[in-house]
Amino acid sequence: MDGTVLVADDDRTIRTVLTQALTRAGCKVHATSSMVTLLRWVEEGKGDLVISDVIMPDGNGLEALPQITAMRPGLPVIVISAQNTIMTAIQAAEAAAYDYLPKPFDLPDLMKRAARALEQKRHLKPQAPARPREPSDDLPLVGRTPAMQALYRLVARVMNTDLPVLITGESGTGKSLIARAIHDFSDRRTLPFIVAHGADLQGADGPSTLIAKARGGSILFDEVGDLEAEAQARVVRMLDVLPENTPRIMATSQTDLASEMEAGRFRNDLFYRLGGVTLSVPPLRERIDDIPLLASHFLARTDRDLSQPRRLAADALELVRTYSWPGNVRQLENTLKRLSVTSQTDEITKPEVEAALGSMPAIEPVRGAGDGEKLSASITRHLKRYFDLHGGVLPPSGLYDRILREMEIPLIEIALDATSGNQAKCADLLGINRNTLRKKITELDIRVTRRRKLM
Repeated sequence: MDGTVLVADDDRTIRTVLTQALTRAGCKVHATSSMVTLLRWVEEGKGDLVISDVIMPDGNGLEALPQITAMRPGLPVIVISAQNTIMTAIQAAEAAAYDYLPKPFDLPDLMKRAARALEQKRHLKPQAPARPREPSDDLPLVGRTPAMQALYRLVARVMNTDLPVLITGESGTGKSLIARAIHDFSDRRTLPFIVAHGADLQGADGPSTLIAKARGGSILFDEVGDLEAEAQARVVRMLDVLPENTPRIMATSQTDLASEMEAGRFRNDLFYRLGGVTLSVPPLRERIDDIPLLASHFLARTDRDLSQPRRLAADALELVRTYSWPGNVRQLENTLKRLSVTSQTDEITKPEVEAALGSMPAIEPVRGAGDGEKLSASITRHLKRYFDLHGGVLPPSGLYDRILREMEIPLIEIALDATSGNQAKCADLLGINRNTLRKKITELDIRVTRRRKLM
């Protein structure tokens, strides 16, 4: 990696870490805690890349981006921020940032992005400066987990394209909010945003009326998977004859449209017309580290409405964090609103949370888990906790074999239990040779019984 990097961050530790890493990679580094100093360096022609925090003692990194672009067109800027909301990603994209990363960031990931920025600097086309928009409190799309940050960056990239957008996810994850954000912060923001349902497509003039109402804005087909066959056909015909002043088409679905299409309940021509870009919104159980952040956000917003500050006690917050939240963000928001009103003190206690959750269906206070959780998500969570337990020290070598052993034992035990201890059937079920199974049983010290013993 070759070039000069300007680093601006009020955190001395971050400046030191970035300076050391970039220097080892072959770069020259100028680091500062002042936005004024950064702008002076840029104006003097220093630097091939800028890495800047957002909130600085004497300025704002996002607000400075248009000024940097005006002084040095084509100078790439990577924004790093502890403000982990969709608005930060959108503002960074609008202000022509090269890239955006949330804090805490993964250093190897940042280094890769910095290398790409330096390599592509000569080929970057200057972009017109844009004025970052003020954040909106009406968008509770908050999250610092990798899944949410990846989603934010994708939203920012597709915001001003004409591609249709399909937003998938469970009920209550914020699909409609994301669609609204794409419209409100795109070039179509001054045009209508129309939410269409099956009833809006009825009659010969239904589709044309929708197009007329949109006036080149955005049309959102909410829960498109619930449309009847005739309504689906009308949408297809509408998309085939869109006028020159074409509205942006978006759709949401909590059902698996690919499976619905294979089952013959959803038109394949509609599926492919809507799926220009697919945004998958993860459920809360797959991003439990975002729950405290969301809880704080909702309580703060409720505090402004009630003029009564509320906070969660430590054990109450832990209960909120480990609850499965089958209703996702919507359920979390409604629960905290109710607790803010009903709590007897400024601090919401664990018994109050238990009472609120006890009145809800589908109680499942299992840490980050749920019936719909994928095996890969469970393994990821387990491994992250394992690494976290070692702090900044790597675990002992041989991790691969240890993890495989932990997975093999319950897999073989459960398969043996399901086949009533019949090793031939078990081997066939697992898809391995019978001799291999016998070897595994011996090596792993697995007891073969008619029913697996519980420990």
